Amino acid sequence: MGAIKLVALIASTFFASHAAAHQPVMDMAPRWEDGFGFQIRNETRVSDELKNGSDDIPNPTDRERFVNTTWLEGIYTFKREIRATVKIPWVVQHRDVPAGPGTRRLQGSGLGDVIFALPLRKYWNFQKSTMNIGLTPQVRVPTGSTSESDPLGDGSWDFGLSASVSTESFRWYTLVDVFWWKNTDGVKNIDQGDQLGLDANLGYHVYHDNERNWGAFVMVDLEARYEEGGQDVAGRTGGSRLTLGPILVGYWDNWMVRAEVKVPTWERVRGTQFTRGPAVNVGLGVTF
Repeated sequence: MGAIKLVALIASTFFASHAAAHQPVMDMAPRWEDGFGFQIRNETRVSDELKNGSDDIPNPTDRERFVNTTWLEGIYTFKREIRATVKIPWVVQHRDVPAGPGTRRLQGSGLGDVIFALPLRKYWNFQKSTMNIGLTPQVRVPTGSTSESDPLGDGSWDFGLSASVSTESFRWYTLVDVFWWKNTDGVKNIDQGDQLGLDANLGYHVYHDNERNWGAFVMVDLEARYEEGGQDVAGRTGGSRLTLGPILVGYWDNWMVRAEVKVPTWERVRGTQFTRGPAVNVGLGVTF
């Protein structure tokens, strides 16, 4: 396997795997016709911090929000420029809300809202690097139950569009992705606002053993999010935030493992809400 093809397969597989924007499994790979792949990853977020706007506020009753999502993600490549992806979430979550002098716990577990997408790519190959631009229409299907006290979905069909540009060489990988989600009206008075996001990834190929075809990458990931004001069963939604964190990737032939930590560096919410909180994400994937 050539150096550029290797970077395309490994770096793009695990660097860009966020549920809202990038296309997992293998954001740009596999690049061969009739190629396919799968990835399973687990993301955990916990927060006991409350904000009103950009101000921290007290949490005397130790309220908490916890979200654990296990994603099963797949891709099929019709040809290099056209592929289809699916992201299937299994969610376990709870959050505490005020109730009289104390709190009440809302909770839910089960299948979340499934996301289908059709990533379209245009590639350019240079002597020591490659470049591509992408356009990805997406749809989020209301498969998550709204009967839980902390609903797993909002009961609406939502539509997204992502535009990206990335470059790859044997040592470096970069990606900039801008996306937008149209959140339509849900059920149970859930009406979350539309979302606009930016992701920027910078990765470095620290080691590669050509004979055994294994190695490692490190990367820095920056996220920016803006969500219009809305509401869910617990109150107001929406706000803005910046998130920063490292990613470590290891690979062995067709297998890849990934670990990621994300820490909010700035956040402003609408009304009083839990902060987004730090997130830990680990994943395992394979291509065929």
